[in-house]
Amino acid sequence: MRRIETQLAIIFLCLSAASAQAQGDRVPASWTEATVSGAGQPSGYVQFQKFCSVCHGEGPGMPGTLALQSKYKGARPALLEKRTDLKPAFIKFCVRNGISVMPSFRKTEVSEADLDAIMEFLARNNKQ
Repeated sequence: MRRIETQLAIIFLCLSAASAQAQGDRVPASWTEATVSGAGQPSGYVQFQKFCSVCHGEGPGMPGTLALQSKYKGARPALLEKRTDLKPAFIKFCVRNGISVMPSFRKTEVSEADLDAIMEFLARNNKQ
């Protein structure tokens, strides 16, 4: 039952933010597009901040991070940036097809070049 409640809360947060953005309402800064320079950061950092951090970032109310926190219960990091087991093929599958409460993203939303940079960024900590 707790898992269903968590998923419903995540869906509600996503829908609330999307509705507010569509109506031009003020939304929390965590839901707006990131505009970071990425100076001194690994390749793909800027694309991750732009496309992924609104759900998978650090801080309160991040639905992707909350969902992974609930799923892994500390066995794996909830923050994607801290994971050491993310394979590029799995990342691409999740982005293009969606998984659980995460929607899919078309190539017109996240380009292949941006997705490649995100995959490289998230796989940078993988154990060799």
